[in-house]
Amino acid sequence: MRVVVDFDVCESNAICVGLVPSVFEIDENEYLSVVEEPDESLLPDLEKAVRACPKQAIKLIR
Repeated sequence: MRVVVDFDVCESNAICVGLVPSVFEIDENEYLSVVEEPDESLLPDLEKAVRACPKQAIKLIR
């Protein structure tokens, strides 16, 4: 599984960071980054992050 973020759409509002901090982080420039390829066990939390993104900028590729 891979997490893909459309950074042209992402507002770096950090909702996903709050839901899955082991995968998402805000860097020193206040931009969102994906910190690791997620384990399958994180799928339910990642699906919540996809749904919670106000810009729908996150997609999961399986």
